[in-house]
Amino acid sequence: MIVITGGAGFIGSCLAWKFNALGRNDLLIVDDQGMRTPKSLNLAKRKYADYLEKNDFLKFLSRASSARDVEAIFHMGACADTTETNKEYLWENNFEYSKRLAEWSLKEGRPFFYASSAATYGDGGEGYSDDENKTPRLKPLNLYGMSKQVFDLWVLENKLQKKFAGFKFFNVFGPNEYHKGEMRSVVHKGYGQIKKEGKIRLFKSYRKEYADGEQKRDFVYVKDVVDVMIWFWNHPEARGIFNLGTGRAQSWKDLAHAIFEALGKEDVIEFIEMPENIRDKYQYWTEADLSNLRGAGSLHSFMTLKEAVKDYVLNYLEKQDPYL
Repeated sequence: MIVITGGAGFIGSCLAWKFNALGRNDLLIVDDQGMRTPKSLNLAKRKYADYLEKNDFLKFLSRASSARDVEAIFHMGACADTTETNKEYLWENNFEYSKRLAEWSLKEGRPFFYASSAATYGDGGEGYSDDENKTPRLKPLNLYGMSKQVFDLWVLENKLQKKFAGFKFFNVFGPNEYHKGEMRSVVHKGYGQIKKEGKIRLFKSYRKEYADGEQKRDFVYVKDVVDVMIWFWNHPEARGIFNLGTGRAQSWKDLAHAIFEALGKEDVIEFIEMPENIRDKYQYWTEADLSNLRGAGSLHSFMTLKEAVKDYVLNYLEKQDPYL
């Protein structure tokens, strides 16, 4: 049985979709109120063996028989709100819970794959290399990024990077993100704005070196993300903490254009003020250094931004049923 925590969430449910496509239906989905919130729609078409609430899953692991049942843990569950200010909540959900699963996996000799984040890189002042020797120097800009950084450091300090695989997700977008509120991608938000108002709104720039809309991010499609994680599942020799982006930084204007193009419309962009509470925590440029990923043996070819946005818009957002 394969465990997916955060399995009703965005990336977790897409990972379940991929496993189902590979003929694996023996999935244990773990989440936090996943069946009592809109997240449950992400699982409507999935096949899985069982569902457990996250605290019940800890009880499940405490039983001696559980080790026989679990083949691997994909730990995608976390508080992923970059504006969250409750330190205790983030510490418990993103560090302590992760540590308990990691310790169990280590004790029982089970593969452990977990979600880190490009938010650990802060403003990019230390670059975007996932070289473990550079990790201690990173300075996240928000508490969410700090919670992910602390767990990465715990893995490194305990020399577990050769036993586990962690993934620093960059700007992931795609189907099944619909429940995420303000944490949804600009692709989904922008699509809704275009359909309703005929235009898309982007934040203005507050740095002279970036024109409005020319701030850049590494946008990566969720289908690519789950493909890479499956590759690591199939290659137990490949372990460490890896960037998971395309390796290509592209502007918000590029992203907006891709949405308009997919819909067969001309670009209409309005630049709006950025909320003051995030101006000093905003990343103006991110780009995954894929040296370690390639060095581990993954030759995955990532979809271009236009290809990915077109697939998302035409095959999901434009359909009556937008779910994977």
